[in-house]
Amino acid sequence: MAKGVVVVATRPASAEHEDEYNRWYDEVHLPEILAIPGFVGARRFRAPGSADYLTIYEIEGDDLQAVLAGMATGRAERTTTDALATDPPPVVTLYELLGD
Repeated sequence: MAKGVVVVATRPASAEHEDEYNRWYDEVHLPEILAIPGFVGARRFRAPGSADYLTIYEIEGDDLQAVLAGMATGRAERTTTDALATDPPPVVTLYELLGD
């Protein structure tokens, strides 16, 4: 079984929305993403003195691209918020683990 991480760079829509953004991300978004088959863990980070956030999702599966595709497949059913900046959209990058 292959292992990897999905790295997602996001930011709140504005400084006034940062608390709402973090509440939504921690209480709603992370549980919804971790319910997707193949997503097994997540950690969030914030750049000091910035509104830039990074989430690293740990994933496992026979086909990591298929696991990542599961993130897009159920997008319409997941809860959204206006507190998330979408212009520019979040940046999503898949990395495959090398070795053991």
